[in-house]
Amino acid sequence: MAPSTLTINGETLTFEAGQTILDVARGAGIEVPTLCDYKDTTPTGSCRVCVVEVEGARTLLPACVTQAAPGMVIQTESSRVVEARKMVIELMLTSGNHNCLICEANGACELQALAYRYQVPFPIYAQPPDTPSYLEDNKHLIRRDLSKCIMCGRCVRACQEKQVNMAISIGYRGAHNKIVARGDLPYGDSDCVFCGECVQACPVGALVELKALGQARSWETEKIRTTCAYCGVGCQLSLHVKDGKIVKVTGVEDGAPNKGRLCVKGRFGYDFIYSPDRLTTPLIRDKKGGELREASWDEALDLVADKLKDIIAQHGPDAVAGVSCARSINEDSYQMQKLFRAVIGTNNIDHCART
Repeated sequence: MAPSTLTINGETLTFEAGQTILDVARGAGIEVPTLCDYKDTTPTGSCRVCVVEVEGARTLLPACVTQAAPGMVIQTESSRVVEARKMVIELMLTSGNHNCLICEANGACELQALAYRYQVPFPIYAQPPDTPSYLEDNKHLIRRDLSKCIMCGRCVRACQEKQVNMAISIGYRGAHNKIVARGDLPYGDSDCVFCGECVQACPVGALVELKALGQARSWETEKIRTTCAYCGVGCQLSLHVKDGKIVKVTGVEDGAPNKGRLCVKGRFGYDFIYSPDRLTTPLIRDKKGGELREASWDEALDLVADKLKDIIAQHGPDAVAGVSCARSINEDSYQMQKLFRAVIGTNNIDHCART
């Protein structure tokens, strides 16, 4: 059976059944802008930024929810498409408080980027900066500013489909609809577990990390990929670093095994590395009851090995027990239990996250 084909911007492309126009375009390296589309979630076609012109169609069609069909002839940047996108972007700017100069998302805002790409001027009748809006800043980990929300629904799908926490949804109707948490309660009183997936999904400045406020502009930070140290899963993190200090953490979208997902500790629990009480070198006692002093790793490990040997010689291997740290990777925990069972000769080995 011959593969189905369609034409996008004069280029003939093949596609598989079930693919959308957006899927086919992206597969061919053709960029179709969108604000509501979010990877690994159900497309909704709510933002209407991805509209394209399909020959024979009465209206412009949203590429993210329109199924590709054989023989389609599509234009993604025709004058009609561009004018429609400019109008949609202008309406979004008009309906909210988008003061880019002081917005935390400045430089990383997808709406701002599209306004620049299509040269959409700031609307004359846009809401002024002092427009009353719902701003939730209650000393929790996430700040919500619904005056900047464009109702793309990405945060809801991130919560419901990626994390499956079901903590937020779209509430009310018409011009009054907005994102709500458990009957329109503050985040702190809702079912939110503060994983922060909604913050990472937000394309504008409606959801931001409270701890990151005012710490750095997006272009001032360097992204450094690393592995989360809180448990053995191995979630991939992007550390946003300015002047050698972490200002926020996001999940690596294509990084296995988490695919961008993080828990509350992985996303927000990085302060401990700056604690003045954190040990930076091993401490040992030369004699029982003596004062702790700094030592090298070789000296500290030799001392531990000698003490274990003494205990085993006097009382047998079952007098020794080990607890593996939950922050260790699975391979390290495996090696530790191997050390206790095969070398020391005891099964007294446990894991601090087992319970």
